[in-house]
Amino acid sequence: MALSGLKRHAQAIAAAFQFLTRIPVPVSVPFERHVLSLASVYFPLAGTAIGLLAAAWSWLLAQLLPAGPAAVLSLAGWLALSGGLHMDGWMDTADGVLSHRSREKMLEIMKDSRVGAMGVLAAVLLLFLKITILMELFTYSNLSVNSGSSALIAAVLLSSLWSRTWMTVAMACWRPATPDSGLGRLFSGVNYRGAVPAVILAVFLSLIALMIIGINLKEALILIALCVFAAFIVGGVMGIWLNRKLGGLTGDTYGAMNEAVEAAVLLAILLLLL
Repeated sequence: MALSGLKRHAQAIAAAFQFLTRIPVPVSVPFERHVLSLASVYFPLAGTAIGLLAAAWSWLLAQLLPAGPAAVLSLAGWLALSGGLHMDGWMDTADGVLSHRSREKMLEIMKDSRVGAMGVLAAVLLLFLKITILMELFTYSNLSVNSGSSALIAAVLLSSLWSRTWMTVAMACWRPATPDSGLGRLFSGVNYRGAVPAVILAVFLSLIALMIIGINLKEALILIALCVFAAFIVGGVMGIWLNRKLGGLTGDTYGAMNEAVEAAVLLAILLLLL
């Protein structure tokens, strides 16, 4: 029985990595409802892995390049770690909900693989926002070598971690817009019993990571509280709005909220440093 439970959780961890990242996980995992529902608990772990790799890449660039080019290449590497999955959801969501059509037409537009004008505009604005935030963080890192490097690493790491954590919370808080198809069907089993452990895991991973990079306990707790506030305010407002427009959430909206929360946490940490 214990081995069976251990196998279930191992499969769930592998599924979380395979679903959210492009990090190679050479095991075969059935992408079925019971596996993915449990996998959502481990979204913070996948977010931590993305954050650690993106933060290491950003730190290396900070040693080699000026802030502008470093910010662009940092974001390019960051996006590559998820294969642009969430950015695609951001653009599809923008195309759909900003079309001001009926609910059915919005969902139809979001399923279309082609990107429209609103999707392009939304992507450009979001990328500009993230690049400018990263430029400020790189500049701060260059001005304050020790504390600046820790701030840069913490910002990239925490924004990756908490944006993926919010996806689990969103799955638990709002019903799928299309419960019989797509991700709505696969993740329809996520509820508070998955969301609460995911948030607890996110807090634990955040605390451990921040302590490792040299941030003291008081500052670490402030940063974590800031991340929770930014994620739940921005994600919550966006979730309520999308749910009202679409009658539920979809895979694209989960990706869109991931991108929004990621940017919100980055900005919140930057404002804390100013």
